[in-house]
Amino acid sequence: MDKIIKVYVSPGIYWVEVPEADLRIQCGCPADSIKHLIKRGMVIQKESKGMPCETGPNAILLSDMMVQNGSFSNLGEFTVLQMLYKQGMILPNHPNNTGVKPLIIGMPEQVSAQMQYIYRGNYGLVSEAEMIQAGATPELAKTNLRMKLSFAFGKISSSADFLDTLMVGDNTVEIRNGVTIERLEMNIFRFGYQDESVEVNLNLEPDQQYESAYPLGFQKIDREFFAVVHSGEGDGWDINRPTMSSILMYHGKIYLIDAGPNLLHNLTALGIGLDEIAGIFHTHAHDDHFAGIPTLMQAGHKLTYFAEPMVRASVQKKVAALLSTEEERFEDFFNIHDLKMGVWNDLNGLEVKPLFSPHPQETTIFLFRTLGDEGYKTYAHFADIVAQDVLKGMIEEDESKPGVTQAFYDQIAQEYLQSVDLKKVDIGGGMIHGVAKDFIEDKSKKIILSHTCKALTRKEKMIGSNAPHGATDILIPSKTFFLQKHAIKYLKGCFPEMRKHDRHILLNNDIIEYNPGEIVCKRGEIPTGAFLLLTGIVEKLHAEESITSQLSAGALIGELTGLHGTPSGATYRCASYVEMLHIPTALYIELVSRNNMMQEIASTWSVRSFLKTTHLFGEGVSHTRLGRIINTIQTQHFEPGQVITCRDLGSLNVVHKGRFARKVGSETIDTLKARDFFGEEGAVFDFPCLFRIEALEPSVTYQIPGPLVENIPVVRWKLFESYLKRAMRIIHAGKKTEVFTWREEFNVQVSGMDTQHKRLVEIANSIIEILRSTQDRGSLERAFETLEDYTKYHFDAEEKVMEQYGYPDLEEHKKLHATLMERVRQFRTDLQDIKSLQNIDFKTFFTNWLVQHILTEDRKYGTFLNNQCIF
Repeated sequence: MDKIIKVYVSPGIYWVEVPEADLRIQCGCPADSIKHLIKRGMVIQKESKGMPCETGPNAILLSDMMVQNGSFSNLGEFTVLQMLYKQGMILPNHPNNTGVKPLIIGMPEQVSAQMQYIYRGNYGLVSEAEMIQAGATPELAKTNLRMKLSFAFGKISSSADFLDTLMVGDNTVEIRNGVTIERLEMNIFRFGYQDESVEVNLNLEPDQQYESAYPLGFQKIDREFFAVVHSGEGDGWDINRPTMSSILMYHGKIYLIDAGPNLLHNLTALGIGLDEIAGIFHTHAHDDHFAGIPTLMQAGHKLTYFAEPMVRASVQKKVAALLSTEEERFEDFFNIHDLKMGVWNDLNGLEVKPLFSPHPQETTIFLFRTLGDEGYKTYAHFADIVAQDVLKGMIEEDESKPGVTQAFYDQIAQEYLQSVDLKKVDIGGGMIHGVAKDFIEDKSKKIILSHTCKALTRKEKMIGSNAPHGATDILIPSKTFFLQKHAIKYLKGCFPEMRKHDRHILLNNDIIEYNPGEIVCKRGEIPTGAFLLLTGIVEKLHAEESITSQLSAGALIGELTGLHGTPSGATYRCASYVEMLHIPTALYIELVSRNNMMQEIASTWSVRSFLKTTHLFGEGVSHTRLGRIINTIQTQHFEPGQVITCRDLGSLNVVHKGRFARKVGSETIDTLKARDFFGEEGAVFDFPCLFRIEALEPSVTYQIPGPLVENIPVVRWKLFESYLKRAMRIIHAGKKTEVFTWREEFNVQVSGMDTQHKRLVEIANSIIEILRSTQDRGSLERAFETLEDYTKYHFDAEEKVMEQYGYPDLEEHKKLHATLMERVRQFRTDLQDIKSLQNIDFKTFFTNWLVQHILTEDRKYGTFLNNQCIF
């Protein structure tokens, strides 16, 4: 019998078990990973010494990469909850509570990020100061914290209070009871026990995605005036349905209410593309309502993020923890629209009222209403809520103790039971969810019972209805053909220079419906015209490049091949129900010629065709935006051995022909070929480049100004994900690449400050690389300017948080910061007098300048803040 059992669960997820060592490791934990374990039988119901519980893992191995192919890789929230509560590892007097904590294993950066993410997932904002900073009144902040402490049994605890951690570096380490783990390569691990070993590979293939735990049938959804599409009624444990969510339609526009796991899978089944979505209304940041956020960060335009400010702040902190980045980076991907609690917020006729809902972290429920010919129609979305019995048990009038007042209880009970046209309610039960019986007296016209993995009981069926996936409740029917309105908008985006009446001629053509899986045009075929995608998702498959792109509303298919009568270079296949406007070739050519557009289209045809086959620009970038990019492209030629200068690294370079080596020092990190890219550090992220780029053969790049792409979320996300992979690889190469290596002891255990310290290390490594590999003073000057600017930003952030929490040594710390700033300015000035850059010992300066400050002074405020539950 094998001593080590290894089971493939799903892409990016393995199960490794060593029964003799009582070790069961879930390797990889993307969204809904616990559901995969349930379906594979790794989690089952049982009794332990007469007490009901579940089996399951007692350790999690994290991915080395925080994101893979557009999705978060490390979302262990529900697996941790399963270990602690459903297995009983934290429950008092439970036989599975042996004093051994669940274990989080992985790279130090990922373990630290996971602990902070779980902490924020448990509690959201953790102090009155944080709540007030987010926009709460002092009274609301006090009420919220008292209520949270009641849910938390009187204490906000660090993740380390209930989880153990194991850092896996470059050497073999023991996990428990003789079981060892060793990292072989990035995301590839070997487990050993006695004379046996197994390997697991957590990397996804370039075209691979984390899988949904459940299949969904395809639905065809009409765009309505005011309607609710039921996109999920399950909870975080339901293995057959998406988690509770809704899609709100208003004036034919699409808004999401929450973004749960497998969001893209869910939207595809409903025939909704990312570029059709106008915005998201967010209730709170638990994973079953949050895990789809990175999907929305990859739209072709910035979606509007609607939330109450405290909810928004808690979401920003959780995203920042997972991505190890600054909280304000959230605004790189969303347009933020804060909603006022308890009042109607008018959003161009759609009125929204967020209401406070008692929950362990910041949560609001929503009321939506708009006017129709019969007056207002209202939809209430109540996720997550609390059972009245639970809330009643929290009543405590002594404001110095955890709890809520009687007046607070009465207000919540009244708000929950207000009568509306359609109400969806959480009936998940337990300590933090609602129950159906609280709505027996509710006079709403229709109640949907949601947020449960169980079948409705007989009594529950008498209170409310079910809503199958994709079912639609139309509150105000449409008397407008919204599809035509959208087509007009999309045609204007594709042909802004075409006369309006000619665009209307294009509009007067057939709208063709396609079924999921149907091919629109095969590679090598000459299309019958151009196709304007109006609803649904179409896959674009490039045979040679093994690239699959997803196109959604507004995309134009066949516009280039139709004009020239050339075969299609890709196969277009419907991933959902699809509606497209078919523009016959002859009409298309005539109107393009009549508007004198032929020459411009012909002149940009080759560049546009090429860019649309790349990973960066193959999906999500509108026709108009791609046109703007093409109009500003500069073509650059490089000879073999030529090193790319600081000026060229200030633009995003897409390789058109040839090959380049990306190097750190003398070591080649990777080789870039056609359709790869470089230079995003300086062009988009405003960071000096850590890498040196050298042409290996005669090569050509298309250079694109950073400002043209930095506000396209899908492009920014792909650049960010690519940069993360390379930076992680370099920083942990350590001695091999001679860069400054981040070590665990540098952490001050305050997540935001640790993130900023790591960013300073990245900048320092860029300077080390410039000094070692080039004599480019322009690059060096820009890198030092970035170091000085970011240091000031970091010091200001430190001083702000120290002042916020009353750090007693703040004034002395400010003086130290002033001294450090003066030292880096002086070092930068002294560089002007040094003839050879090779004589500069920056690494020693950086160690003495900042690292010693972190190890001594910053650790002091870290301990102080940790004692106030700030981690």
